[in-house]
Amino acid sequence: ACAPFRRLFLCDQHLSHMKEDKIDNTHKLLVEVCLAAKHEGELLKGYHDKYNATYSDSRSQLCTVLARSFADIGDIIRGKDLFIGYDKKDRARRKQLEENLIEIFGKIHEGLTTKNGKNRQKSAKDHYKDDNGGNYYQLREDWWDANRKSMGCYHDVTLEVIRYFRGTCSNDTDFG
Repeated sequence: ACAPFRRLFLCDQHLSHMKEDKIDNTHKLLVEVCLAAKHEGELLKGYHDKYNATYSDSRSQLCTVLARSFADIGDIIRGKDLFIGYDKKDRARRKQLEENLIEIFGKIHEGLTTKNGKNRQKSAKDHYKDDNGGNYYQLREDWWDANRKSMGCYHDVTLEVIRYFRGTCSNDTDFG
């Protein structure tokens, strides 16, 4: 099987360079993910002409690629990315990225409140307690769900691309 072009450099531009020791809360992670999405959008925008020369029969390809790229970033953040890499070096980088994200979400989990909610609901820390080897899948899923719409930086890039390539996408395209 062959991965699409957008996966050639995904996260090698920014996410894989995140320093887990510098990211200890949700706000810092949001900044890093937003920057990764922005860089990814700019990278894909830059390759549009080359891509379009090969696949000239589809005018909407860029919007589709941008939307799927954003979904790929979400899969990586949530720990659900199925793409393992092209070679040994790429697989090692992706493994390191996953380990960094586990460490980051572990720190976010540590910062959660231990106070019980109303009507004796579990505390946030108890709710996201990870019995699955320290992967924090539910915390990661909920973090992505809560933050994906606020990543305006990615939307700015995609809207700029849409305006540049008029007629390629409709104005109501949802990239989230």
